[in-house]
Parts: sequence; C-alpha cells; structure tokens
Amino acid sequence: MKVLSIVGARPQFIKAAPVDKVLRSDGHEHILLHTGQHYDYGMSKVFFDELDIPEPDINLEIGSDSHARQTGKMLIGVEEVIIREMPDWVLVYGDTNSTLAGALAAVKLNHPLAHVEAGLRSFNRQMPEEHNRVLTDHCSTLLFCPSRTAVDNLTREGISSGVHLVGDVMYDAVLHIGSVARLQSTILKRLDLTPKSYLVVTIHRPYNTDNPQNLHTILEAFNQIDETIIFPVHPRTQKRINEFGLNNHLAEIHNLITIPPVSYLDMLMLEQNAHFIVTDSGGMQKEAYFLGVPCLTLRPETEWVETIENGWNRLVERKPNALRQALESINIPSSRPPVYGEGNASHQIAHILKESK
Repeated sequence: MKVLSIVGARPQFIKAAPVDKVLRSDGHEHILLHTGQHYDYGMSKVFFDELDIPEPDINLEIGSDSHARQTGKMLIGVEEVIIREMPDWVLVYGDTNSTLAGALAAVKLNHPLAHVEAGLRSFNRQMPEEHNRVLTDHCSTLLFCPSRTAVDNLTREGISSGVHLVGDVMYDAVLHIGSVARLQSTILKRLDLTPKSYLVVTIHRPYNTDNPQNLHTILEAFNQIDETIIFPVHPRTQKRINEFGLNNHLAEIHNLITIPPVSYLDMLMLEQNAHFIVTDSGGMQKEAYFLGVPCLTLRPETEWVETIENGWNRLVERKPNALRQALESINIPSSRPPVYGEGNASHQIAHILKESK
C-alpha cells in the first residue's frame, strides 16, 4: 500500500510521526509531502529531527502568503505529486491550509482521501481553520475521529459513511516523545526552572495577535500574574509585537521570560512540569490534558470540548484581570477520563487504510 501524507505545520508533523512509524514498520510505502507552510528550522525541520521521522520526500517550499494564494500554490503542487505518485490513499491532518489544499487536490482527481482528526468543530466560522475542517470532512472517504464528540458532529452534518472513532494520534506521540523528553531535554536546567513553579504561555492566533489592543491586553494580563511565565514567542506573534511597538511593554513585565520557539522535546518538558498552561493553541490544550496539567485557553471557544467538560481546561476572556482570577479559582479534578483513546490511534488508522484499499 502506498500512502501520501500531506503536512505543512508544526502540529501536523507531530500527528504524522506515529502514523509514519506504523506504516513503515508494517512494510507500506509512506511518502511525506511538506508544503512548506512552516518553513524555518525552529518551526519545521527540528521537528522531523526530534520526532525521528525521515526528512520529507517532497518539499513544495510554498512559504507564507495570503490564504488564497498560499492554498492555491499548494493545490497546484499537491495535484502534480498525486498524479506522479498515484498513491492508494492521500492522508491529510488537522485543519490548516495544507489540509484543505491536499483534500481539494485529491477529490478533484477522484482520489481516495482520508482525514486524520476529522469531526472537530469550534462553530466559529470567523476562524479559517473551521472552514478547512468542514470542507475537508465533506470531501473525505475515510474520517478518523479523535473523540466521540467528533463522531457526533459529523452525524449531525449527515456524514456517517467511512467514519471511524480511533482516538487521537497526538496522544500516541505524547506517550512516546514525552518519555524521550524526560531523558534528553535540558531546558529546565538551562532556564533554571523548578517543576510546578511557572506557567507556560503560547499565543499565535489572529484573534489574539492581529489587533494591537487585543495583544496589549494579553500582555497586560501577564503583568497581573505573580508566578514566573515562560513565553516561547511564535514568529507571527513576534512580528506583531514589532509592528505594534510593544517590545518595551514586553520587557517591562517583571515575571516574564521570553524565549524563541523551542523544540518539541523541550516544549513537552516545559508543559509537563508547568503549574499551568496558558494558550490559544488547540494542540497544547490536548497536550495539557494528556499530561495532567490544568490549562487556561485565551479563546471564546474550543474544538476540544472534552477538556472543558472534564474540568482540565477553562476558556478565559481577554481582559487584564481575567487570567489572574481564573488561575486563583480553578479547581483541579482528581481524574482524567480517556476521552481521546488508548494511545493506539496510529495502529488503527494503518489497519483501516489497508482494509479499505
């Protein structure tokens, strides 16, 4: 069986890693196509190095652009690869422009398409990711769902054929890479951090970063926190900080340590030893749940509703005092139900692909 996986952004590299390992170990041909959506070392190549998966077989090197131009360039490039390679399955992951471009290229060629992380919904159509999810799901032959909620979402939209509840491939990755991080990462020592004495913060979504007042409000919220805050600054967030003239304000936050984007091993090490995680990232909300670290999400909604329902995550308003108040009032639950599977999603995906060929 020949499978073409299309990836382009950091979370997709993580999701593809366990699938790649299983497909290759089972003797299947797995072609990894990198669109180049994330193109610098810190956000791309280092993840292939640390996740122990081969360098991409193909890199379209698309880079950053408007949504339409970026997706269009990807669509052209992916179509050419599908025609040349003729895989049995095209496999797309998550909800990025790379996901949508891969899905459209496959379906226009009448090629079998499978979507990993199908059925997620934030129900916020202002998010580009929401459109990418919905359109990809309605194009797909096979839909691999991470949770029962995702299956139910598809059912409400009239999608039942080809739907499989397999669990979350990111859980597969965290189980494996988390143990490696504990052995290899030295970031706690480098930053002189004591476990459970700091917060990890990541901010990158346009909702929070593309308006100067919104970004300023978030930085002001950091200033209300007494604990040390570790802030790996996403490239697009740093770009906005520069554009809005907020570097001086950032430097005045007494308890904030800003660092460049870190490797996946270092990020997992920071996350699993944090007192709290504060983020607008979908992947980090899940990783917090997997690792048993309470999370505060700086968004009005989340696709990962199970983390909210089980008490490990809370949505926080974008107000200066809201973050501090949430930190002071959240109650940490005593259990974490296995709502995202048992850590064998990649094995199930490989089996279903083979049986559905």
